Amino acid sequence: MGHKVHPIGFRLGIIRGWQARWYADRDYKDLLQEDLRIRKFIFKRHANAAIAQIDIDRSANRVTITIHTAKPGIIIGRSGTNVEELRRLLEAQTGKKVQVNIMEIRNPDLVAVLVARSIAEQIERRVAFRRAMKLTVQRTMQAGAKGVRVAIAGRLGGAEMSRREQERRGQVPLQTLRADIDFGIAEARTTYGVIGIKVWIFKGLVKPGQMVEVTSAPPSGRAERPRRDDRPRGDRPQRGGRPGRAPAPPSSAQQQ
Repeated sequence: MGHKVHPIGFRLGIIRGWQARWYADRDYKDLLQEDLRIRKFIFKRHANAAIAQIDIDRSANRVTITIHTAKPGIIIGRSGTNVEELRRLLEAQTGKKVQVNIMEIRNPDLVAVLVARSIAEQIERRVAFRRAMKLTVQRTMQAGAKGVRVAIAGRLGGAEMSRREQERRGQVPLQTLRADIDFGIAEARTTYGVIGIKVWIFKGLVKPGQMVEVTSAPPSGRAERPRRDDRPRGDRPQRGGRPGRAPAPPSSAQQQ
């Protein structure tokens, strides 16, 4: 049997940070359950806001919640009414001072959780699963990904026997710790059962000591070479002759 390792947990402390940043000695289990309740409440309240990740930072009597979303306007609301109401509800639940920060995801096609939910929504709308997979993979590669892998399993197309289908493009080096690989899971609840979707997105290699986040741009993987126009003017080759060669004098016919 194969032993699969979570791609994000495999890279914690190397190129990825933790989603909960706090320390507790005796109250650890209570604060952990409180974090789970906070995330569940926010995901349920804003199910259509395309939330990818929720980070929680704690101090003495203060909780800072950072929501990474592709649709910040839904959470903020008109003049910030929705986010203010959300803050009051969270303060009532936790009994502490709560600060809510909204971080916009500018390219949701490179976030694995949002890509998996997109496929799940298409399957729930009775779109053919192969078509949904291929179009999503193509759109993710056009967004700048170096590799994509999508796996779906269940009663695909309403078949009696469940099976597993995959779509892969590019490279997805799961064992390379410097590889910025995003991983996401979603479920499509159809009339004939639940279909699971897994998505791996490889964005590129990260420089040593660099940390990545959900909202960060894909790494370049290697230093970029200077473009042709960035070279000094004297080093550029001139058209119609060798580098540094003076142009030919005009002929008598051209002078006339």
